Amino acid sequence: MGLKEDFEEHAEKVKKLTTSPSNEDLLILYGLYKQATVGPVTTSRPGMFSMKERAKWDAWKAVEGKSTDEAMSDYITKVKQLLEAEAASAST
Repeated sequence: MGLKEDFEEHAEKVKKLTTSPSNEDLLILYGLYKQATVGPVTTSRPGMFSMKERAKWDAWKAVEGKSTDEAMSDYITKVKQLLEAEAASAST
């Protein structure tokens, strides 16, 4: 399986988590996903009254130096961590 297919598979798996990831984890995933699928940030930073959009923009901006493959790989790693954490908490 290629990296792109593995990335797409994990993008689907993350939707099946029964517990929602923390806001911090969601922002990490968002930033990596956007970097992997769109590339570097192409928009200007949202204003201070758009807190959620601003946080998402900041998360994306934070990973703008990563290549597409790097962002996909980091995204996959993050999803695997979330899946493992959920499995571990379910078994206790």
